Amino acid sequence: MQDTLIILNPAARSDKARGTWAQIQKFPKAVTRLTSAPGDARALAAWAVEKGFRAVVAAGGDGTINAVVNGLAGSDVALGVLPVGTMNVFAAELGLPGNLKDAWQIIRHGVTRTIDLARANEQYFVQLAGVGFDAQALKETTWESKRSLGPLSYLISAAQIASRVPPKLRVEADGVEREGCFVLVGNGRYYGTRLAFFKDAKVDDGKLDVLIFKNLGYLDIARYVGTVLMGIHTDQKDVEYFQTKRAIVRSETAVPVEVDGELATEVPVTFRISSRTLRVFVPEQA
Repeated sequence: MQDTLIILNPAARSDKARGTWAQIQKFPKAVTRLTSAPGDARALAAWAVEKGFRAVVAAGGDGTINAVVNGLAGSDVALGVLPVGTMNVFAAELGLPGNLKDAWQIIRHGVTRTIDLARANEQYFVQLAGVGFDAQALKETTWESKRSLGPLSYLISAAQIASRVPPKLRVEADGVEREGCFVLVGNGRYYGTRLAFFKDAKVDDGKLDVLIFKNLGYLDIARYVGTVLMGIHTDQKDVEYFQTKRAIVRSETAVPVEVDGELATEVPVTFRISSRTLRVFVPEQA
């Protein structure tokens, strides 16, 4: 009996993802579906829950995973990940291999781990969220630019944004109000690739890790990146790092919010750990 639904985003890495389609269709006990429009992955995941599937597998990047997670939230259906997208931060967090067959074997072995589900207002996320700088870069990077320039397109947008006056953000958590101009919220350790921005984070500790950056000039950004690489960014005087179960971010101006690399909402936004959890397939050593 087919017990697993695989949802493939054909836009993920374009030609490479399309080239995996024939291979994925050969996986035993799996139903395969392609997405063709925004919202498809979430709707397909919710359909799989209704139909009683054992597992739903997101074949794509972090954006595809996020959509599937929002379709599974509140169910007992386990999430599998086949990392074939451009950004696979969550796959790195779980220690998943980049090889498609190896990642599939992890799903078939059936070892799962229960992790926290974080929320940004009404949207769930599993890895990270950003308020301000990175979300603005996502908002201003066009599809045409991404297609022709790849990751460089985000750097171009980021350089343009860094030349502007940054927003003033207020972060309220545990009765304390803090200020900054760029906020990152982590459920796991990694941001971007394998950069451990949230060095104390665990995906199952019931806490959110919050980073507040107070400056965003060119030199500040370069310094932040350098100190992240050295693992000393939380020692900077203009960086605040703390853990909490709930944080509210506000601003007097419209500021975008991204979750798992996808635009989600605008401030005000409430981040919190959901009462719901999620089962994910992981390597046995995890």
